[in-house]
Amino acid sequence: MSGHLFPEEPPAPPPDAPLAERMRPRRLDEVVGQRHLVGEGGFLRQAIAAGALPSLILWGPPGSGKTTLARLLARESGREFFALSAVTSGVADVRRVVEAARRLRGGGRGALLFIDEIHRFHKGQQDALLPHVEDGTVTLVGATTENPAHTVVAPLVSRCRVLVLRPLSPDDLETILRRALADAERGLGALALDVPDDVLAAIADEADGDARRALTTLEIAVSIARARAGEGERAAVTPDDVRSAAQRRLLRADRQGDAHYDLASAFIKSLRGSDPDAAVYYLMRMVESGEDPRFAARRMMIFAAEDIGLADPRALDLAVAAAEAFDRLGLPEGTLPLAEAALYLATAPKSNAVIVARNAAARAVRERGNLPIPPELRDATAATSRAAGAGRGYRYPHDEAGHHAAVPYLPEALRGTRFYEPSDQGEETAVAARLERWREAVRRASGPGTR
Repeated sequence: MSGHLFPEEPPAPPPDAPLAERMRPRRLDEVVGQRHLVGEGGFLRQAIAAGALPSLILWGPPGSGKTTLARLLARESGREFFALSAVTSGVADVRRVVEAARRLRGGGRGALLFIDEIHRFHKGQQDALLPHVEDGTVTLVGATTENPAHTVVAPLVSRCRVLVLRPLSPDDLETILRRALADAERGLGALALDVPDDVLAAIADEADGDARRALTTLEIAVSIARARAGEGERAAVTPDDVRSAAQRRLLRADRQGDAHYDLASAFIKSLRGSDPDAAVYYLMRMVESGEDPRFAARRMMIFAAEDIGLADPRALDLAVAAAEAFDRLGLPEGTLPLAEAALYLATAPKSNAVIVARNAAARAVRERGNLPIPPELRDATAATSRAAGAGRGYRYPHDEAGHHAAVPYLPEALRGTRFYEPSDQGEETAVAARLERWREAVRRASGPGTR
């Protein structure tokens, strides 16, 4: 099966295993970072001590220790450890683990099922876990880099405790790097190396909170330095070695992950807050991170109607034109009209009157149902409809003074209701004045008591 059973004391990784694998903590006390979970009084520490480890979803960025914690939790709680990857496993693999867990349970032993990248299981696969988690056949520990609220089915989330793992701090990463340099058994301590503090700081900075990435960068930088120094010579690792090892910082923006939602939120809020500098920054950060620019284009079209509306009706035209221009131009030139649109939207007057009106009208429809349409507004094309009174009394606005007929159009039960209230921004000031004249004319024509 895709997963495999680990004995209580797994064998040490072979000497040629990656440094990050060799340096995995073997006890909770060796875990660096995540003190809110494994430190004195931390949730996991207390759960282990009480013998009450629940099913968990560990949500955190790459390299924050999710897999390591799952292994340690199994060992310290006395459970057998099963590991599956959601990328390569299916329902059949889950069933095989469940059968093994039932046998263990019959012998008085518990089972911990670790599923890496649990968000990649589709709904059916996640649902297949539910009964076995609920009845305690397995203690589930799912690992994900994405917000479980968006990617894990609600019934499964409700049966698990969601724990947030934080990115490791630069100090945490430097501690891990120094430990690897000092450990002669599992790490690099048996090698003749000079690794200055500024080099360790550079690696910690480049790793962006990811312990695996920090250790991999250190391992490659050491290899570069040793090759330069020659056989038997002491190797000095330099900042240039770190740059060569890391090549470049990768922007972390999974288009379906949590960074996707955070960037989109920051982009929209910058537009709404009328900050063109922040808006174009977050736009280009999404693009440079691999986000499909069409996503940003769609968000700008929505924004133009939702947050600007009639305060500047040209905003929606420009947003649509930018989306069409990108489709014609592609990358990289297509980002120019997108940037132009973002700057225009950020600097345009703001009004949410359109979405307020839409929501209020929709609410009235839901609450009042299908109110009768006034007879004069009904379709009078057919003779039978006209005979029934459809269209009778309709006043054609273009025949009226000012091209406005001072009559109400809403169903009788809603007469006088206002869904749209123009703001005092941009072109809506003129709309507001014009609309007030028309509404006042309708009030006068309708007689006393009309709002």
